[in-house]
Amino acid sequence: MEPLIARLLRPGAYDHPVGAIRLIETHISWVLLTGSFAYKVKKPVNFGFVDFHSLELRHQACLEEVRLNRRLAPALYLDVVAIEGPPERARVRGAGAAGAAAPIEWAVQMAEFDQGDLLPAVLERGGLDPEAFEVLAERLALFHGQAAVAGAASPWGSAAAVREPALANLAALESCGVAAEPLNALRSWSERSAAELAPVFERRRAEGRIRECHGDLHLGNMAWLQGRITVFDGIEFSAALRWIDGISDMAFLAMDLERRRRPDLAARVLNRWLECSGDYTGMATWHWYFTYRALVRAKVAALRLAQADLMPEEHELQEESLTAYLELARRSSIKPSAPPTLAITHGVSGSGKSHLARRLCRRLGWIHLRSDLERKRAFGLPLDGPSGGAVPGLYDPGTSRWLYNTRLPECATALLKAGLSLIVDATFLAPEHRHILRELAKTRGAHFLILELSVDPAWARSAIERRQRCGGDPSDADAEVLEDQLRRWQPLGEGEADRVVSVPAGFDDAEASLAELAARLVAP
Repeated sequence: MEPLIARLLRPGAYDHPVGAIRLIETHISWVLLTGSFAYKVKKPVNFGFVDFHSLELRHQACLEEVRLNRRLAPALYLDVVAIEGPPERARVRGAGAAGAAAPIEWAVQMAEFDQGDLLPAVLERGGLDPEAFEVLAERLALFHGQAAVAGAASPWGSAAAVREPALANLAALESCGVAAEPLNALRSWSERSAAELAPVFERRRAEGRIRECHGDLHLGNMAWLQGRITVFDGIEFSAALRWIDGISDMAFLAMDLERRRRPDLAARVLNRWLECSGDYTGMATWHWYFTYRALVRAKVAALRLAQADLMPEEHELQEESLTAYLELARRSSIKPSAPPTLAITHGVSGSGKSHLARRLCRRLGWIHLRSDLERKRAFGLPLDGPSGGAVPGLYDPGTSRWLYNTRLPECATALLKAGLSLIVDATFLAPEHRHILRELAKTRGAHFLILELSVDPAWARSAIERRQRCGGDPSDADAEVLEDQLRRWQPLGEGEADRVVSVPAGFDDAEASLAELAARLVAP
Protein backbone atom coordinates (compact mmCIF):
# COMPACT_ATOMS: atom_id res chain seq x y z
CA MET A 1 0.00 0.00 0.00
CA GLU A 2 1.13 3.55 -0.75
CA PRO A 3 2.74 5.13 2.38
CA LEU A 4 0.43 8.17 2.05
CA ILE A 5 -2.72 6.05 2.03
CA ALA A 6 -1.43 3.89 4.88
CA ARG A 7 -0.99 7.07 6.93
CA LEU A 8 -4.45 8.40 5.99
CA LEU A 9 -5.94 5.21 7.41
CA ARG A 10 -4.83 6.40 10.86
CA PRO A 11 -7.01 8.79 12.94
CA GLY A 12 -4.04 11.08 13.67
CA ALA A 13 -4.01 12.24 10.05
CA TYR A 14 -7.16 14.35 10.59
CA ASP A 15 -8.01 17.46 12.58
CA HIS A 16 -11.50 16.23 13.51
CA PRO A 17 -12.85 13.19 15.35
CA VAL A 18 -12.97 10.05 13.23
CA GLY A 19 -14.54 6.65 13.57
CA ALA A 20 -13.30 3.47 11.97
CA ILE A 21 -11.64 4.58 8.74
CA ARG A 22 -12.57 2.69 5.58
CA LEU A 23 -10.83 2.74 2.21
CA ILE A 24 -12.64 2.45 -1.12
CA GLU A 25 -10.45 2.11 -4.19
CA THR A 26 -11.17 2.60 -7.87
CA HIS A 27 -8.87 2.54 -10.88
CA ILE A 28 -8.23 6.31 -10.52
CA SER A 29 -8.93 7.24 -6.88
CA TRP A 30 -8.71 6.35 -3.23
CA VAL A 31 -11.68 7.37 -1.07
CA LEU A 32 -11.22 7.45 2.69
CA LEU A 33 -14.36 7.34 4.84
CA THR A 34 -13.79 8.84 8.29
CA GLY A 35 -17.29 8.93 9.72
CA SER A 36 -18.43 12.51 9.13
CA PHE A 37 -16.31 13.30 6.07
CA ALA A 38 -15.06 11.44 3.02
CA TYR A 39 -11.74 12.38 1.37
CA LYS A 40 -11.13 11.56 -2.26
CA VAL A 41 -7.47 11.40 -3.31
CA LYS A 42 -6.61 10.97 -6.97
CA LYS A 43 -4.09 8.33 -7.99
CA PRO A 44 -0.99 9.51 -9.91
CA VAL A 45 -2.01 7.60 -13.04
CA ASN A 46 -2.08 8.36 -16.74
CA PHE A 47 -4.43 6.18 -18.79
CA GLY A 48 -4.59 8.57 -21.73
CA PHE A 49 -8.24 9.43 -21.16
CA VAL A 50 -7.31 10.53 -17.62
CA ASP A 51 -3.99 12.11 -16.67
CA PHE A 52 -3.24 12.68 -12.97
CA HIS A 53 0.52 12.16 -13.21
CA SER A 54 1.47 15.52 -11.62
CA LEU A 55 0.42 17.18 -8.36
CA GLU A 56 -0.69 20.25 -10.29
CA LEU A 57 -2.99 18.20 -12.50
CA ARG A 58 -4.48 16.44 -9.47
CA HIS A 59 -5.09 19.78 -7.72
CA GLN A 60 -6.82 21.22 -10.77
CA ALA A 61 -8.94 18.08 -11.08
CA CYS A 62 -10.02 18.41 -7.43
CA LEU A 63 -11.12 22.02 -7.99
CA GLU A 64 -13.04 21.04 -11.11
CA GLU A 65 -14.68 18.12 -9.34
CA VAL A 66 -16.13 20.40 -6.68
CA ARG A 67 -17.27 23.02 -9.20
CA LEU A 68 -18.99 20.53 -11.47
CA ASN A 69 -20.62 18.32 -8.86
CA ARG A 70 -22.10 21.15 -6.85
CA ARG A 71 -24.54 21.53 -9.76
CA LEU A 72 -26.34 18.30 -8.80
CA ALA A 73 -25.09 17.60 -5.26
CA PRO A 74 -24.24 20.92 -3.54
CA ALA A 75 -24.63 19.49 -0.04
CA LEU A 76 -22.10 16.70 -0.65
CA TYR A 77 -19.16 18.64 -2.09
CA LEU A 78 -17.58 20.74 0.67
CA ASP A 79 -14.08 21.83 -0.31
CA VAL A 80 -10.66 21.00 -1.70
CA VAL A 81 -8.20 20.42 1.15
CA ALA A 82 -4.41 20.14 1.24
CA ILE A 83 -2.46 17.20 2.62
CA GLU A 84 0.88 18.06 4.22
CA GLY A 85 3.79 15.64 4.38
CA PRO A 86 6.01 13.78 4.38
CA PRO A 87 3.79 10.79 3.43
CA GLU A 88 4.67 8.78 6.54
CA ARG A 89 3.44 11.65 8.76
CA ALA A 90 0.85 13.10 6.38
CA ARG A 91 -1.94 15.22 7.79
CA VAL A 92 -5.05 16.63 6.17
CA ARG A 93 -5.18 20.39 6.47
CA GLY A 94 -8.79 21.29 7.23
CA ALA A 95 -10.78 23.73 5.14
CA GLY A 96 -9.54 27.28 5.69
CA ALA A 97 -6.58 26.21 7.81
CA ALA A 98 -3.20 27.78 7.07
CA GLY A 99 -0.24 25.48 6.60
CA ALA A 100 3.47 26.09 6.86
CA ALA A 101 4.49 23.35 4.43
CA ALA A 102 3.70 23.05 0.76
CA PRO A 103 1.03 20.39 0.11
CA ILE A 104 2.24 16.98 -0.98
CA GLU A 105 -1.26 16.03 -2.13
CA TRP A 106 -4.82 17.34 -2.48
CA ALA A 107 -8.17 15.81 -1.65
CA VAL A 108 -11.83 16.56 -2.29
CA GLN A 109 -13.64 16.78 1.03
CA MET A 110 -17.21 15.51 0.94
CA ALA A 111 -20.00 14.96 3.43
CA GLU A 112 -19.98 11.24 4.12
CA PHE A 113 -23.09 9.10 3.67
CA ASP A 114 -23.84 5.48 4.43
CA GLN A 115 -22.51 3.30 1.62
CA GLY A 116 -25.68 1.27 1.95
CA ASP A 117 -27.48 4.28 0.47
CA LEU A 118 -25.71 3.92 -2.87
CA LEU A 119 -28.31 3.12 -5.49
CA PRO A 120 -27.06 -0.37 -6.44
CA ALA A 121 -27.50 -1.44 -2.82
CA VAL A 122 -30.87 0.31 -2.45
CA LEU A 123 -32.14 -1.31 -5.65
CA GLU A 124 -30.86 -4.71 -4.55
CA ARG A 125 -32.97 -4.58 -1.39
CA GLY A 126 -36.01 -3.19 -3.21
CA GLY A 127 -35.96 0.10 -1.35
CA LEU A 128 -37.02 2.45 -4.16
CA ASP A 129 -40.39 3.35 -5.61
CA PRO A 130 -40.28 3.73 -9.41
CA GLU A 131 -41.64 7.25 -8.97
CA ALA A 132 -38.24 8.24 -7.57
CA PHE A 133 -36.73 7.59 -10.98
CA GLU A 134 -39.30 9.80 -12.65
CA VAL A 135 -38.37 12.61 -10.25
CA LEU A 136 -34.70 11.96 -11.10
CA ALA A 137 -35.51 12.15 -14.82
CA GLU A 138 -37.22 15.52 -14.31
CA ARG A 139 -34.17 16.88 -12.48
CA LEU A 140 -31.82 15.57 -15.16
CA ALA A 141 -33.90 17.13 -17.94
CA LEU A 142 -33.71 20.46 -16.10
CA PHE A 143 -29.97 19.99 -15.49
CA HIS A 144 -29.26 19.23 -19.14
CA GLY A 145 -31.45 22.11 -20.26
CA GLN A 146 -29.57 24.58 -18.05
CA ALA A 147 -26.03 23.24 -18.55
CA ALA A 148 -23.51 25.37 -20.41
CA VAL A 149 -23.66 25.00 -24.19
CA ALA A 150 -20.52 24.20 -26.18
CA GLY A 151 -19.51 27.16 -28.32
CA ALA A 152 -19.53 26.93 -32.10
CA ALA A 153 -15.72 27.10 -32.16
CA SER A 154 -15.24 24.31 -29.61
CA PRO A 155 -14.23 20.83 -30.75
CA TRP A 156 -16.79 19.08 -28.55
CA GLY A 157 -19.61 17.13 -30.15
CA SER A 158 -18.24 17.00 -33.68
CA ALA A 159 -18.58 13.68 -35.50
CA ALA A 160 -14.85 13.09 -34.97
CA ALA A 161 -15.06 13.96 -31.26
CA VAL A 162 -17.92 11.49 -30.78
CA ARG A 163 -16.21 8.73 -32.75
CA GLU A 164 -12.76 8.98 -31.12
CA PRO A 165 -13.58 7.93 -27.51
CA ALA A 166 -15.70 5.03 -28.76
CA LEU A 167 -12.80 3.58 -30.72
CA ALA A 168 -10.43 4.42 -27.83
CA ASN A 169 -12.57 2.23 -25.54
CA LEU A 170 -12.07 -0.71 -27.89
CA ALA A 171 -8.32 -0.07 -28.10
CA ALA A 172 -8.10 0.03 -24.29
CA LEU A 173 -10.03 -3.24 -23.99
CA GLU A 174 -7.72 -4.84 -26.54
CA SER A 175 -4.63 -3.65 -24.66
CA CYS A 176 -6.06 -5.20 -21.48
CA GLY A 177 -6.18 -8.60 -23.16
CA VAL A 178 -9.90 -8.86 -23.97
CA ALA A 179 -10.55 -11.47 -26.68
CA ALA A 180 -10.35 -10.12 -30.23
CA GLU A 181 -13.54 -11.73 -31.59
CA PRO A 182 -16.17 -9.59 -29.81
CA LEU A 183 -14.02 -6.46 -30.12
CA ASN A 184 -13.58 -6.85 -33.89
CA ALA A 185 -17.33 -7.07 -34.42
CA LEU A 186 -17.93 -4.06 -32.18
CA ARG A 187 -15.19 -2.09 -33.92
CA SER A 188 -16.71 -2.76 -37.35
CA TRP A 189 -20.15 -1.74 -36.08
CA SER A 190 -18.76 1.40 -34.42
CA GLU A 191 -16.92 2.56 -37.52
CA ARG A 192 -19.93 1.92 -39.75
CA SER A 193 -22.38 3.59 -37.36
CA ALA A 194 -20.11 6.58 -36.82
CA ALA A 195 -20.03 7.20 -40.55
CA GLU A 196 -23.82 6.85 -40.91
CA LEU A 197 -24.54 9.10 -37.94
CA ALA A 198 -21.93 11.77 -38.71
CA PRO A 199 -24.53 14.20 -40.17
CA VAL A 200 -26.75 13.64 -37.12
CA PHE A 201 -23.89 14.34 -34.71
CA GLU A 202 -23.03 17.54 -36.56
CA ARG A 203 -26.66 18.66 -36.59
CA ARG A 204 -26.98 18.03 -32.86
CA ARG A 205 -23.90 20.13 -32.31
CA ALA A 206 -25.27 22.98 -34.45
CA GLU A 207 -28.56 22.85 -32.51
CA GLY A 208 -26.75 23.46 -29.21
CA ARG A 209 -27.30 19.94 -27.90
CA ILE A 210 -23.69 19.56 -26.70
CA ARG A 211 -23.64 20.61 -23.06
CA GLU A 212 -21.38 20.39 -20.02
CA CYS A 213 -23.06 17.22 -18.74
CA HIS A 214 -22.36 14.80 -15.91
CA GLY A 215 -20.46 12.33 -18.10
CA ASP A 216 -20.53 9.30 -15.78
CA LEU A 217 -24.22 8.82 -15.08
CA HIS A 218 -24.34 5.25 -13.76
CA LEU A 219 -25.99 3.97 -10.58
CA GLY A 220 -22.73 3.74 -8.64
CA ASN A 221 -22.61 7.53 -8.78
CA MET A 222 -26.05 7.94 -7.22
CA ALA A 223 -27.34 7.65 -3.67
CA TRP A 224 -30.70 7.74 -1.92
CA LEU A 225 -30.29 10.73 0.38
CA GLN A 226 -32.97 12.70 2.23
CA GLY A 227 -35.79 11.15 0.28
CA ARG A 228 -34.49 11.54 -3.26
CA ILE A 229 -31.86 10.24 -5.66
CA THR A 230 -28.72 12.40 -5.49
CA VAL A 231 -26.28 12.29 -8.40
CA PHE A 232 -22.57 12.85 -7.68
CA ASP A 233 -19.08 12.09 -9.04
CA GLY A 234 -19.41 13.60 -12.49
CA ILE A 235 -16.36 13.65 -14.74
CA GLU A 236 -13.88 16.39 -13.93
CA PHE A 237 -10.72 15.02 -15.52
CA SER A 238 -11.69 15.25 -19.19
CA ALA A 239 -13.55 18.04 -20.92
CA ALA A 240 -14.05 15.77 -23.91
CA LEU A 241 -15.91 13.22 -21.79
CA ARG A 242 -18.29 15.69 -20.16
CA TRP A 243 -18.98 18.14 -23.04
CA ILE A 244 -21.40 15.71 -24.62
CA ASP A 245 -24.94 15.18 -25.83
CA GLY A 246 -27.52 14.77 -23.06
CA ILE A 247 -28.66 11.61 -24.86
CA SER A 248 -25.24 10.14 -24.05
CA ASP A 249 -25.75 10.85 -20.34
CA MET A 250 -29.19 9.22 -20.37
CA ALA A 251 -27.97 6.21 -22.34
CA PHE A 252 -25.45 5.56 -19.55
CA LEU A 253 -28.19 5.49 -16.92
CA ALA A 254 -30.52 3.34 -19.01
CA MET A 255 -27.71 0.95 -19.89
CA ASP A 256 -26.73 0.51 -16.25
CA LEU A 257 -30.34 -0.13 -15.21
CA GLU A 258 -30.56 -2.82 -17.87
CA ARG A 259 -27.27 -4.27 -16.61
CA ARG A 260 -28.96 -4.61 -13.23
CA ARG A 261 -31.98 -6.31 -14.83
CA ARG A 262 -34.32 -3.34 -14.45
CA PRO A 263 -35.36 -2.53 -18.02
CA ASP A 264 -38.68 -1.33 -16.60
CA LEU A 265 -36.91 1.47 -14.75
CA ALA A 266 -34.71 2.21 -17.76
CA ALA A 267 -37.81 2.75 -19.92
CA ARG A 268 -39.53 4.76 -17.21
CA VAL A 269 -36.66 7.18 -16.64
CA LEU A 270 -36.11 7.61 -20.37
CA ASN A 271 -39.81 8.24 -20.96
CA ARG A 272 -40.00 10.95 -18.33
CA TRP A 273 -36.75 12.59 -19.48
CA LEU A 274 -38.07 12.71 -23.04
CA GLU A 275 -41.37 14.17 -21.90
CA CYS A 276 -39.60 16.92 -19.96
CA SER A 277 -36.86 17.66 -22.50
CA GLY A 278 -38.81 17.05 -25.71
CA ASP A 279 -35.60 15.69 -27.25
CA TYR A 280 -37.21 12.82 -29.14
CA THR A 281 -35.27 13.53 -32.33
CA GLY A 282 -32.01 12.86 -30.50
CA MET A 283 -33.06 9.24 -30.09
CA ALA A 284 -31.70 8.48 -33.55
CA THR A 285 -28.33 8.23 -31.74
CA TRP A 286 -29.62 5.99 -28.95
CA HIS A 287 -27.98 2.70 -29.92
CA TRP A 288 -24.67 4.42 -30.60
CA TYR A 289 -24.53 5.94 -27.14
CA PHE A 290 -25.98 2.87 -25.37
CA THR A 291 -23.27 0.68 -26.92
CA TYR A 292 -20.58 3.26 -26.20
CA ARG A 293 -21.61 3.46 -22.54
CA ALA A 294 -21.57 -0.32 -22.13
CA LEU A 295 -18.02 -0.32 -23.50
CA VAL A 296 -17.02 2.49 -21.12
CA ARG A 297 -17.99 0.31 -18.17
CA ALA A 298 -16.33 -2.73 -19.74
CA LYS A 299 -13.13 -0.70 -20.08
CA VAL A 300 -13.29 0.40 -16.43
CA ALA A 301 -13.64 -3.24 -15.35
CA ALA A 302 -10.74 -4.29 -17.60
CA LEU A 303 -8.48 -1.53 -16.26
CA ARG A 304 -9.27 -2.50 -12.70
CA LEU A 305 -8.54 -6.15 -13.49
CA ALA A 306 -5.14 -5.10 -14.83
CA GLN A 307 -4.17 -3.55 -11.47
CA ALA A 308 -2.15 -5.82 -9.24
CA ASP A 309 -3.75 -5.08 -5.86
CA LEU A 310 -7.15 -6.76 -6.38
CA MET A 311 -8.55 -9.08 -3.74
CA PRO A 312 -9.99 -12.35 -5.12
CA GLU A 313 -13.61 -11.34 -4.51
CA GLU A 314 -13.16 -8.05 -6.35
CA HIS A 315 -11.37 -9.82 -9.20
CA GLU A 316 -14.39 -12.10 -9.60
CA LEU A 317 -16.77 -9.14 -9.47
CA GLN A 318 -14.85 -7.23 -12.14
CA GLU A 319 -14.65 -10.31 -14.37
CA GLU A 320 -18.42 -10.66 -14.14
CA SER A 321 -18.91 -6.96 -14.91
CA LEU A 322 -16.60 -7.09 -17.92
CA THR A 323 -18.51 -10.03 -19.40
CA ALA A 324 -21.92 -8.47 -18.72
CA TYR A 325 -21.07 -5.07 -20.21
CA LEU A 326 -19.53 -6.62 -23.33
CA GLU A 327 -22.73 -8.62 -23.81
CA LEU A 328 -24.87 -5.49 -23.41
CA ALA A 329 -22.73 -3.76 -26.04
CA ARG A 330 -23.07 -6.72 -28.39
CA ARG A 331 -26.87 -6.87 -28.00
CA SER A 332 -27.23 -3.13 -28.52
CA SER A 333 -25.14 -3.20 -31.69
CA ILE A 334 -27.09 -5.90 -33.51
CA LYS A 335 -30.41 -5.42 -35.24
CA PRO A 336 -33.28 -6.79 -33.12
CA SER A 337 -35.02 -9.85 -34.53
CA ALA A 338 -38.50 -8.33 -34.11
CA PRO A 339 -39.43 -4.97 -35.63
CA PRO A 340 -40.70 -2.19 -33.35
CA THR A 341 -44.38 -1.23 -33.11
CA LEU A 342 -45.89 2.17 -33.82
CA ALA A 343 -49.32 2.38 -32.19
CA ILE A 344 -51.60 5.40 -32.27
CA THR A 345 -54.69 6.16 -30.22
CA HIS A 346 -58.05 7.08 -31.72
CA GLY A 347 -60.55 8.81 -29.48
CA VAL A 348 -61.87 12.18 -28.36
CA SER A 349 -60.56 14.22 -25.45
CA GLY A 350 -61.73 12.77 -22.15
CA SER A 351 -61.84 9.19 -23.46
CA GLY A 352 -58.92 8.09 -21.27
CA LYS A 353 -56.30 7.86 -24.03
CA SER A 354 -53.42 9.31 -22.03
CA HIS A 355 -54.10 7.34 -18.88
CA LEU A 356 -54.30 4.08 -20.79
CA ALA A 357 -51.30 4.82 -23.05
CA ARG A 358 -49.15 5.69 -20.03
CA ARG A 359 -50.04 2.47 -18.21
CA LEU A 360 -49.48 0.34 -21.30
CA CYS A 361 -46.10 1.96 -22.01
CA ARG A 362 -44.98 1.34 -18.45
CA ARG A 363 -45.99 -2.29 -18.69
CA LEU A 364 -44.41 -2.85 -22.11
CA GLY A 365 -41.34 -0.60 -21.78
CA TRP A 366 -42.52 1.49 -24.74
CA ILE A 367 -42.23 5.23 -25.30
CA HIS A 368 -45.30 7.39 -24.68
CA LEU A 369 -45.38 10.30 -27.14
CA ARG A 370 -48.15 12.64 -25.99
CA SER A 371 -49.55 15.28 -28.32
CA ASP A 372 -50.77 17.48 -25.45
CA LEU A 373 -47.17 17.97 -24.29
CA GLU A 374 -45.83 18.72 -27.77
CA ARG A 375 -48.64 21.20 -28.42
CA LYS A 376 -47.84 23.06 -25.20
CA ARG A 377 -44.09 22.86 -25.74
CA ALA A 378 -44.53 24.64 -29.07
CA PHE A 379 -46.13 27.58 -27.24
CA GLY A 380 -43.56 27.66 -24.42
CA LEU A 381 -46.20 26.68 -21.86
CA PRO A 382 -45.52 24.77 -18.64
CA LEU A 383 -45.93 21.06 -19.34
CA ASP A 384 -47.43 19.92 -16.04
CA GLY A 385 -51.02 20.87 -15.45
CA PRO A 386 -53.40 23.04 -17.49
CA SER A 387 -52.38 26.46 -18.75
CA GLY A 388 -54.90 28.24 -16.55
CA GLY A 389 -56.66 30.10 -19.33
CA ALA A 390 -57.33 30.25 -23.05
CA VAL A 391 -54.14 30.41 -25.10
CA PRO A 392 -54.66 31.95 -28.55
CA GLY A 393 -53.82 29.52 -31.32
CA LEU A 394 -53.26 26.48 -29.11
CA TYR A 395 -55.97 24.45 -30.84
CA ASP A 396 -56.09 26.34 -34.13
CA PRO A 397 -56.14 24.25 -37.35
CA GLY A 398 -52.64 25.49 -38.26
CA THR A 399 -51.22 24.31 -34.94
CA SER A 400 -52.89 20.94 -35.33
CA ARG A 401 -51.57 20.54 -38.88
CA TRP A 402 -48.02 21.21 -37.66
CA LEU A 403 -48.51 18.78 -34.79
CA TYR A 404 -49.87 15.89 -36.86
CA ASN A 405 -47.99 16.47 -40.11
CA THR A 406 -44.58 17.47 -38.74
CA ARG A 407 -43.84 17.19 -35.04
CA LEU A 408 -45.34 13.80 -34.16
CA PRO A 409 -43.99 12.08 -37.31
CA GLU A 410 -40.49 13.51 -36.77
CA CYS A 411 -40.43 12.29 -33.16
CA ALA A 412 -41.80 8.88 -34.13
CA THR A 413 -39.22 8.53 -36.89
CA ALA A 414 -36.32 9.03 -34.49
CA LEU A 415 -37.77 6.53 -32.01
CA LEU A 416 -38.32 3.90 -34.69
CA LYS A 417 -34.77 4.43 -35.95
CA ALA A 418 -33.65 3.59 -32.43
CA GLY A 419 -35.70 0.36 -32.61
CA LEU A 420 -38.06 1.59 -29.89
CA SER A 421 -41.79 0.83 -29.86
CA LEU A 422 -44.13 3.66 -29.00
CA ILE A 423 -47.70 4.81 -28.58
CA VAL A 424 -48.51 8.20 -30.12
CA ASP A 425 -51.21 9.59 -27.86
CA ALA A 426 -53.49 11.98 -29.77
CA THR A 427 -57.10 12.05 -31.00
CA PHE A 428 -56.21 11.09 -34.61
CA LEU A 429 -59.72 11.91 -35.75
CA ALA A 430 -58.66 12.85 -39.30
CA PRO A 431 -57.92 9.89 -41.64
CA GLU A 432 -55.04 11.79 -43.27
CA HIS A 433 -53.27 12.10 -39.92
CA ARG A 434 -53.53 8.36 -39.30
CA HIS A 435 -52.35 7.70 -42.86
CA ILE A 436 -49.14 9.70 -42.30
CA LEU A 437 -48.08 7.50 -39.39
CA ARG A 438 -49.22 4.28 -41.06
CA GLU A 439 -46.98 5.10 -44.03
CA LEU A 440 -44.15 6.02 -41.67
CA ALA A 441 -44.43 2.63 -39.96
CA LYS A 442 -44.41 0.91 -43.35
CA THR A 443 -41.30 2.83 -44.43
CA ARG A 444 -39.47 1.95 -41.20
CA GLY A 445 -40.54 -1.73 -41.29
CA ALA A 446 -42.55 -1.34 -38.08
CA HIS A 447 -45.85 -2.88 -37.02
CA PHE A 448 -48.72 -0.38 -37.06
CA LEU A 449 -51.72 -0.50 -34.72
CA ILE A 450 -54.66 1.74 -33.88
CA LEU A 451 -55.74 1.70 -30.24
CA GLU A 452 -59.39 2.69 -30.61
CA LEU A 453 -61.12 3.99 -27.49
CA SER A 454 -64.91 3.97 -27.60
CA VAL A 455 -66.58 6.44 -25.29
CA ASP A 456 -69.99 7.79 -24.44
CA PRO A 457 -70.03 11.58 -25.10
CA ALA A 458 -71.63 12.21 -21.70
CA TRP A 459 -68.81 10.24 -20.03
CA ALA A 460 -66.19 12.29 -21.92
CA ARG A 461 -67.86 15.58 -20.89
CA SER A 462 -67.84 14.42 -17.27
CA ALA A 463 -64.18 13.37 -17.50
CA ILE A 464 -63.14 16.77 -18.85
CA GLU A 465 -65.10 18.59 -16.14
CA ARG A 466 -63.47 16.42 -13.49
CA ARG A 467 -59.99 16.99 -15.00
CA GLN A 468 -60.47 20.77 -15.05
CA ARG A 469 -61.76 20.74 -11.49
CA CYS A 470 -58.92 18.61 -10.09
CA GLY A 471 -56.05 19.96 -12.21
CA GLY A 472 -52.73 18.18 -12.61
CA ASP A 473 -53.26 17.04 -16.21
CA PRO A 474 -51.36 18.66 -19.11
CA SER A 475 -54.37 18.63 -21.45
CA ASP A 476 -55.98 22.00 -22.13
CA ALA A 477 -58.87 20.50 -24.09
CA ASP A 478 -62.12 21.90 -22.67
CA ALA A 479 -65.82 21.32 -23.35
CA GLU A 480 -65.69 23.48 -26.48
CA VAL A 481 -62.80 21.46 -27.92
CA LEU A 482 -64.66 18.22 -27.12
CA GLU A 483 -67.85 19.38 -28.85
CA ASP A 484 -65.85 20.29 -31.96
CA GLN A 485 -64.25 16.82 -31.93
CA LEU A 486 -67.63 15.11 -31.58
CA ARG A 487 -68.95 17.06 -34.59
CA ARG A 488 -65.95 15.94 -36.66
CA TRP A 489 -65.96 12.34 -35.44
CA GLN A 490 -65.81 9.69 -38.17
CA PRO A 491 -65.53 5.93 -37.76
CA LEU A 492 -62.33 4.26 -38.89
CA GLY A 493 -62.21 3.28 -42.54
CA GLU A 494 -62.64 -0.26 -43.79
CA GLY A 495 -58.98 -0.37 -44.83
CA GLU A 496 -57.96 0.22 -41.21
CA ALA A 497 -59.92 -2.60 -39.61
CA ASP A 498 -57.00 -5.04 -39.69
CA ARG A 499 -54.90 -2.66 -37.60
CA VAL A 500 -57.42 -1.94 -34.82
CA VAL A 501 -57.13 -2.97 -31.19
CA SER A 502 -60.49 -1.99 -29.68
CA VAL A 503 -60.89 -0.68 -26.15
CA PRO A 504 -64.55 -0.70 -25.05
CA ALA A 505 -66.20 2.22 -23.31
CA GLY A 506 -65.65 2.07 -19.57
CA PHE A 507 -62.62 -0.21 -19.97
CA ASP A 508 -61.54 -1.61 -16.61
CA ASP A 509 -57.77 -1.07 -16.54
CA ALA A 510 -57.17 -3.42 -13.63
CA GLU A 511 -53.94 -5.40 -13.94
CA ALA A 512 -55.52 -8.47 -15.53
CA SER A 513 -57.36 -6.42 -18.17
CA LEU A 514 -54.29 -4.30 -18.83
CA ALA A 515 -52.12 -7.40 -19.25
CA GLU A 516 -54.60 -8.85 -21.77
CA LEU A 517 -54.66 -5.59 -23.75
CA ALA A 518 -50.85 -5.35 -23.68
CA ALA A 519 -50.61 -8.90 -25.03
CA ARG A 520 -52.81 -7.91 -27.96
CA LEU A 521 -50.47 -5.04 -28.76
CA VAL A 522 -47.37 -7.22 -28.91
CA ALA A 523 -48.98 -10.17 -30.72
CA PRO A 524 -47.53 -10.62 -34.21
